[in-house]
Amino acid sequence: MVNFSDIADYRDYLKDYYERRKQEMPFYSYRMMGDKLGLDSSYLYRVLQKKQHLPAHALPVAKELLDLSGRQAEYFDLLYSAGVTKDKNKREEIMAKALALRDVDRHTLEAAELKVLENWWIPAVRAYLDLNGGVVNIKQIAKDICPPITEEQAAEAIEVLKEVGLVKKQASGKLKLSDAHLTVGGPEKVQAVRNFQRQVLALASDALDNIPVSERNISTLTLSVDEECFNDLGDMLREFRRLVQKRVDECKKPDKVMQMSMAFYPVAALNRGEKFILQNKEEQKG
Repeated sequence: MVNFSDIADYRDYLKDYYERRKQEMPFYSYRMMGDKLGLDSSYLYRVLQKKQHLPAHALPVAKELLDLSGRQAEYFDLLYSAGVTKDKNKREEIMAKALALRDVDRHTLEAAELKVLENWWIPAVRAYLDLNGGVVNIKQIAKDICPPITEEQAAEAIEVLKEVGLVKKQASGKLKLSDAHLTVGGPEKVQAVRNFQRQVLALASDALDNIPVSERNISTLTLSVDEECFNDLGDMLREFRRLVQKRVDECKKPDKVMQMSMAFYPVAALNRGEKFILQNKEEQKG
């Protein structure tokens, strides 16, 4: 399936959908897809060949067919608007809005690379190297990490980063980051992520006492929500994280490394005690 951030013409969504359906069901046809969209097969063919545009009335059905919602649906709508407009300036304006919705580039950590998450200061050292231009001064790095680490820990962090290819040595001897953002996925990597999260949440707790208020921003909310609100807030947090990463990409002269932790978890729920007991019993049976 195409990544919605990788395409610049809304019709590529439709073409990808048709090709996947055809692969799954060899008898799938333009007529079958056209019937869903309220179009005849010949018109749909011209749309997929980028010789025609979808009629506006077919857009809601197309997004439902493609299972697009939220930011992806908005991106699809913007690409459609850019495609049908004849005003060059307007098209550029719309495409700029669409590009702003794209995800940032991320490097997915593979199993062998998870050692980067074994200690909180390894990603911190990696980010620090972006601040100082990749200069490898072990003593200064150890001193500047907050809270300070030992020179041995700083040296180990650099070796780990080099080993897994997240920093690369240049001819000048300086180190350069190979990717801007890191992400981890897959059930087999959950424990490594949890251990790392425990470390950074402990740092957040320590920051309450050890970091001046002017240098940190820590706040909390206790909220009463239903399931729909809970899901909406989860989507908002994911979107906020994406916007944070985009803003960081625009930062030209960073001079500090910040750790941001977003935690959204229950502290009370109706009948939670009964549910917790039942869950424990099921886990014991398993």
